[in-house]
Amino acid sequence: MPIHKRRKPSSRGKKAQSPGGLDAVFGVHAVRALLDRGERPRELWVQEGGAAARLAELVETAQQRGTRLVSQPREILDELAQEAAHQGIVAFCTPLAAEGEASLWLRLEAWPEEAPAPLLLILDGVTDVHNFGACLRSADAAGVHGVIVPKDKAAPLNATVRKVACGAAESVPVYQVTNLARAMAKLKSLGVWITGTAGEAEVSLFEADFSGATALVMGAEGKGMRRLTREACDGLVKLPMAGSVSSLNVSVATGVCLFEAVRQRGSTARRS
Repeated sequence: MPIHKRRKPSSRGKKAQSPGGLDAVFGVHAVRALLDRGERPRELWVQEGGAAARLAELVETAQQRGTRLVSQPREILDELAQEAAHQGIVAFCTPLAAEGEASLWLRLEAWPEEAPAPLLLILDGVTDVHNFGACLRSADAAGVHGVIVPKDKAAPLNATVRKVACGAAESVPVYQVTNLARAMAKLKSLGVWITGTAGEAEVSLFEADFSGATALVMGAEGKGMRRLTREACDGLVKLPMAGSVSSLNVSVATGVCLFEAVRQRGSTARRS
């Protein structure tokens, strides 16, 4: 398949933007995660020059799936990516959609006995797309098996989330549930211990047990978890704060909590 070339626009031309209705996925790792999932990007922009040879494997895979390839000057990719590291490649694909809760229940009910115990992340009221993307990135790094979000009061799984997540939005399953408290009750019935985070908790994060089937709940910045969510938790923990600030950004706190679970689980923390 030929690579289409587009001329570098003049300074008076239109700004670089994604083809209509498509999400942009930036960087080698994110594009590879997309292709590994079996997806077919509608269009792939590759930086002019030696990038096509350096990215030959990804380009070939995309070509085999019928993706339209476009050669672009670096300035266009820089403008589109802004602060994201595009590494000479940008894929454009249909927007992501969260999986339904039925998929989550089927997965947990069929969980192999020999597999590592499930580690889940529940985000209650996290509506900022940058925080959501950063939480997904931490979840991927920690080997989380799935992220659960409510249908309402949750950030959309959009292009900005994908950009911030740097490939994690493509690799970590996101499950959307209609009623979070009811879903948490279902998790308990399946043997998952639910630990919420709250500044007023009496137990330190480092005293909690994350070695078994675990769901960690993170609330919105400022307000924290909603009342029904809090009441549905099996226990609450707090991060010990030694400085003058009272709390951490939710994505930072998520990373700290998840990697305490990783520490306790050791090599079993990776996704099955």
